[in-house]
Amino acid sequence: MMGERLVMQESLFYEFRLEDHIPSNHLLRRIDRFVDCSGLRQRLAGYYSATGRPSVDPELMIRMLLIGYCLGIRSERRLCEEVHLNLAYRWFCRLGLEGKVPDHSTFSKNRHGRFRESDLFRHLFEAVVQRCLDEGLVGGEGFAVNASLIQADANKQRSLAGADWQEQDHTEAAPRAVRKYLATLDEAAWGAATDVEPKFVSPSDPAAQWTGAMRGPAFFAYADNYLIDLKAAVIVDVEASRAVRQAEVSAARTMLERTAERFGLKPERLAADSAYGSAEMLHWLVEEQKIEPHVPVIDKSERQDGTFSRSDFSYDPEADAYTCPEGKTLTTSGRIVNDGTTRIYLGSTFDCGPCPLKERCCPNTPARKIPRSIYEHAREVARSLAGTPAYERSRQGRKRIEMLFAHLKRILKMGRLRLRGPYGAQDEFLLAATAQNLRKLAELVASPGPQMIQAA
Repeated sequence: MMGERLVMQESLFYEFRLEDHIPSNHLLRRIDRFVDCSGLRQRLAGYYSATGRPSVDPELMIRMLLIGYCLGIRSERRLCEEVHLNLAYRWFCRLGLEGKVPDHSTFSKNRHGRFRESDLFRHLFEAVVQRCLDEGLVGGEGFAVNASLIQADANKQRSLAGADWQEQDHTEAAPRAVRKYLATLDEAAWGAATDVEPKFVSPSDPAAQWTGAMRGPAFFAYADNYLIDLKAAVIVDVEASRAVRQAEVSAARTMLERTAERFGLKPERLAADSAYGSAEMLHWLVEEQKIEPHVPVIDKSERQDGTFSRSDFSYDPEADAYTCPEGKTLTTSGRIVNDGTTRIYLGSTFDCGPCPLKERCCPNTPARKIPRSIYEHAREVARSLAGTPAYERSRQGRKRIEMLFAHLKRILKMGRLRLRGPYGAQDEFLLAATAQNLRKLAELVASPGPQMIQAA
């Protein structure tokens, strides 16, 4: 018997529960048990007026943003449409069937206002990190740090030469991204990172760095800096910076100090690539932080012309002197050169002149000269760790941070930023890292924990 098509009819009453229609294995259901935004109103209370019409619920906006960053919905206009139509999204946002979805412009108004002023996204991220700690996903013994370039919302065709942009008169009427960048000129991760004049500057987003570091066409970019715990690859801190090495190293120090302050986490070892192997950074890790640097040392002392390198000379720390292959001594006056980071050790012309190894040592100078960094002890510590079993484990574990960046760009669609300026980049990086940690919790924690996250 052929069935008859049922035509939808309006009903006076419906018995319909969103809870019954969300699968138990749905990503948002697995994430929801780790999210509690009940403290948001208390944190934001001072940023709302006591009079006027009621605002859009801040918890609703935060939950909508989490959906967007967890599921790779980059457009807020499209996010509003999806929440309006999708039952699972409505359930996660506590909207019900008749709840009204806010206009997409509401996000921009709140982001540039009360959300940013209260540092809400930072507190939300740290609340999720704390939950990871409570669930035992953070070991606290080994960390890894790295940065990845994220394309900025800037057009090369409308850029200016660096000198031309700096000569302009940037008044209070300048775009928001320009004013925010000018406010960060003294910060180590932004304007103070390097005094090299950029080749090109985007007038709409001057903090974005013109870079070709990815061996392809150059583009405007920001650096997304991650500090992860190697036990389960949980992101314990995130920081936006200019896409230059000095800024990335400064961001690493900021993240390590902030993680120690906020969570009491101080790793025994830090894994990183050679970009973090400068003498100053290694000294800071070894002498000040007492952290083992599982980092390749930046070393340019090896000669390629066949003459003796510095490694062919032995150093005596008690005498503070080098001994050459012929047994002669090179001493220092103690004077520090090269921006106050290097001492020079000189051999005697009476020793070097008649030396049978002079052609292999200093063929073009009367005596041999050896520069030594004032941070050389830290460099030697880093060299001594290379090749050890712990170093090799860190080197393998460091690959997990690259996997997080690949997930960020391919799954969460964060190959290009939507927001501009230092604070816009920071907001996006914080929300994306929060989403990645929430997905990590949903993946690794089998049953709901008794304690919920406090987002403030």
